[in-house]
Amino acid sequence: MKTKINKFKMEKVRQRYGYQFGIDVDSIGSRGGLSLAWRGDVNIALQSFSNRHIDVIIEEVYEEKKWRFISFYGSPYINDREEAWNLLRRLCNQGEYPWLVCGDFNEILYGFEKKEGLPKEERRMEEFQRVLEDCHLVDLGYSGNWFTWERGNLPETNIQERLDRGVATEEWSSLFPDSLIQHLPHSFLDHCPLLINTEFKARGQIKKKIKFEAWCVLEDTFFEQIRSIWENSTGDLLSKLEIMKGGLERWANQIR
Repeated sequence: MKTKINKFKMEKVRQRYGYQFGIDVDSIGSRGGLSLAWRGDVNIALQSFSNRHIDVIIEEVYEEKKWRFISFYGSPYINDREEAWNLLRRLCNQGEYPWLVCGDFNEILYGFEKKEGLPKEERRMEEFQRVLEDCHLVDLGYSGNWFTWERGNLPETNIQERLDRGVATEEWSSLFPDSLIQHLPHSFLDHCPLLINTEFKARGQIKKKIKFEAWCVLEDTFFEQIRSIWENSTGDLLSKLEIMKGGLERWANQIR
């Protein structure tokens, strides 16, 4: 998951939700930060990490099967985009196992994956398509709402894009032929969580079901912001709610 809190706070979040094990990459200020959490029913070995990725090998103990999972965060800044894509290419050359990459790529593949706002440059989408081709990664599709990111609550300011996705090699898709990625509903977050359901098959039998959930964790200051905005707003209830909405949007823009 992508986080906006440091690794010590993230560890507390993991434990609160019953995940005994985890790998946390610290955030830089209020930006960046990654976390991978799991319970003790699967063997996971860390390969490498950075502020843009966590690379692990997952072992299916009973069938002695291994595959690779990479949590990836693409750069939201155009100047850093090439560096992020080259990182994905390097990771492609560092492993031999079937692999799945999931996360916020901060880019769309096709023009129809964006609604409203300025159209994306063809060059940027072609660069994203090219890096997936270079890494032999194929989009896994999804169920649910088509977008994963949204900004602006008014019709004239609302923008929606599919920035988060799961991509995998053909070998991984053969290992999990019935895998399904769901776009879960989101509330105050601008990204929706991704739920990845997989079924491991061997000898024609379903041996194990695995679920991953990719989501964002905001800073502790979220609730402090709510309290501060509410206490400093004036007018009737509807006026205060309108002030609250605008204040939270400004705060979210600052920390993203």
